[in-house]
Formats: sequence, structure tokens, C-alpha cells
Amino acid sequence: QLQLVESGGGLVQAGGSMRLSCAVSGFNSELPWNSWVIGWFRQTPGKEREGIACINNGDSSKYYENSVKGRFTISSDGARNMVYLQMNSVKPEDTAIYSCAAGILTSTLQFMCPVARYFGPKGRGTQVTVFP
Repeated sequence: QLQLVESGGGLVQAGGSMRLSCAVSGFNSELPWNSWVIGWFRQTPGKEREGIACINNGDSSKYYENSVKGRFTISSDGARNMVYLQMNSVKPEDTAIYSCAAGILTSTLQFMCPVARYFGPKGRGTQVTVFP
């Protein structure tokens, strides 16, 4: 069973930058690192968790939700089993609980990433608050 732990959240001023990290452990020989898609999700009160960025560790392809495209960058380090979310030019509307989750690619990233139910193990999340 995979375990995911996020870190790096906190307070950031609008226009600033922040990097979130996701440490992934528990891989086995049947489903190694490059079998997985890792996604970053965010959730605000009263709303469902939404996928904003994903990376396919198998071929390094990426997906971004429109509101973060051009501002956020997802990357992974297979040697360290880490996935990162670099957030630049942040806005107050980026305020949310951010979490990472792992899933197995079943169709395309564009179809899979926005929908949390296509992912399995996830971390507890980290709060990101953007102030004006």
C-alpha cells in the first residue's frame, strides 16, 4: 500500500511562490514507481477535491487544470520518490488544502486527472493560504 505525505504549505503573499512536496513510499516490484500517476489536488470548504496537476511517472507526461496552467509546475524525482508542485504567481483563489494522490493510468491524463475518484492512496494534505 502506498503512503503519501505532503509538506511545504503555509502562508504566501499574492504574486509570490511556494513549492509543495509529496513523499511517496510503499512501492513493490509489481507496481514500481513508473507504474503510477501522481496527482496534486486541492479542496476548499463546500467543494469537491479537484485535480489540478498530474504527472505520469512512466513517460513524464503532464496535465494541468486551466486555472493553474502557466503558473504551476509539477515534477517528479524517481530516485527520491518525490513529486513537487511549484506554485508561482499565486492568487488568493489558490487558497485551499492541497493533497497528493496516486493512481494507475486507465485512459488519458486529461480524462483521469480532474477526477479524484480515479486515484487511490492519498496524503492528509497541507494548507496553503494566499493573502492579498
